[in-house]
Amino acid sequence: MKHGFDPRDTVYVARQPILYPSGRVYGYELLYRSAASGASGIESGDIAGARVLTDTVLTMGLETLTNGLPAFFNLTPRLLLSGAATLLSPAAAVFELPADVTIDHDLVDACRQLHGQGYSLALDDFTPTSPAEALLPFVRFVKVDVSRVSSEAGAGLCARLLPRGVRLIANNVETAQAADVARDAGFGLAQGFFFCRPATVAGPAVPAQRLAYLNLLAALNDPRLNMGTLEDLIKHDLSLSHRVLRCVNSAGFGVRGEIHSIRQAVMMLGLDQIRKWASVWSLAGLRGGGTPEILTTAILRARCCELLGQALSGADTGSEFFLLGLCSLLDVVLRRPMTSVIAELPLPPAIRDALVGRPNVARSILDSVVAYERGAWDHAVEAAERAGIKATLLPDTYADALGWAHALAEHAEAA
Repeated sequence: MKHGFDPRDTVYVARQPILYPSGRVYGYELLYRSAASGASGIESGDIAGARVLTDTVLTMGLETLTNGLPAFFNLTPRLLLSGAATLLSPAAAVFELPADVTIDHDLVDACRQLHGQGYSLALDDFTPTSPAEALLPFVRFVKVDVSRVSSEAGAGLCARLLPRGVRLIANNVETAQAADVARDAGFGLAQGFFFCRPATVAGPAVPAQRLAYLNLLAALNDPRLNMGTLEDLIKHDLSLSHRVLRCVNSAGFGVRGEIHSIRQAVMMLGLDQIRKWASVWSLAGLRGGGTPEILTTAILRARCCELLGQALSGADTGSEFFLLGLCSLLDVVLRRPMTSVIAELPLPPAIRDALVGRPNVARSILDSVVAYERGAWDHAVEAAERAGIKATLLPDTYADALGWAHALAEHAEAA
């Protein structure tokens, strides 16, 4: 996945959160696909799975990929039988098998052994009375595609499996209403992008406190912003001042003596860097409702859009594309139509058009990032090519964004 691999061997890797009903993240499923076709009789799923477990995980680290939370891997039966799961510690991962997998003695025996060694297994897209029932004694998680089963059937499955210690995950949950139905049926976890969907198209007025953060976000991204103005903006927000000083005095910056002056902090971090970080903190202040994963997703999109924008047009336009990704979920955060939200922000015309869905280069970049985060690889490649960007940049861009977001959380407590 990192530099030096043949583009034909590119492995696309993204992650999808698995959430508690409260919106807190339980873990992340790692989505992946190899760009290479099968060779020597080995399926591309085997190639991708093996390389995620070796190149990606060992290079990036699970801590960066999942913030220390459980990682859900899709493993082919071939990889499971090869003992690939034991490359990781039992506490680090959950290994998923498709429910339509061919059940034989070797597979059942491998699952029994892994279960006995403390490894967690999951069945994906489970259907009652299917041959996969034979694996239920050895699995800790069962995923159910709630878009294809009734709420009554889902509740019945929960009633049968929960007493056996099996945790149920409602999969393909795309709306808040579907998440509520799954929770009421007994599903303790949900997976899908329901948290990225606006709950309403005509939300209430923005409360005064959150309006202040929206104004701060607008001021931070005013193209006329200079060091002096930035210093004044930070000084007038106690929370922001605390975060800036805490950030610059963190171990990651290696400052010899403690910095107490906002001016010194601004000079040390630099205009562009502190503008980005302060924008993220402002967005965090805006998030009065919804799941914290909204902020994480916005940060990842911002960094991905920034890097792709730089690759396309140079460093000078990176900050505009950073704002594009960061603002892409403002309608969800504020529960207001995007057209209403961006009316209060001094955005460049191309970014404004992209946020409301008008086709242009910026929109294609955002589309490629959103498709990539969802594991819609073909759509991600098509959108990147529309923007004039090499699709092989997407894996490294996403990896960089994960690392950047992780560092931001460590140094600045941005969540």
